[in-house]
Amino acid sequence: MTRVLIHPGACGMPATVEVVKKEGKCFVVKITSQCEMVEKLGKDITELTMMDAFKRFFDNPVYRTGATCLKHVACPVPSGILKALEVEAGLNLPRDVSITFLKNEPDSEQ
Repeated sequence: MTRVLIHPGACGMPATVEVVKKEGKCFVVKITSQCEMVEKLGKDITELTMMDAFKRFFDNPVYRTGATCLKHVACPVPSGILKALEVEAGLNLPRDVSITFLKNEPDSEQ
């Protein structure tokens, strides 16, 4: 089992994604969040295959379903789902990812 906790930012509604390998190359996905849109995404995506980790954005079931459920295109939950799938499938290592906002430093020439 692979579990990830996703802190999406300003909305303040984290999501937990759990991916469990079933038989063959199939995986069960469970998503919990206080966000109604993410909860809907979790109800619509309950199973994935290993090949879903390789599909492009337009063909990927996570992003396609996310496009119908999520109003915020920058929501990191779809990416987190796919990262968890990659780790559970043995395609990647369980390493944290982040987005860091850098504050503008005053330019020394001004």
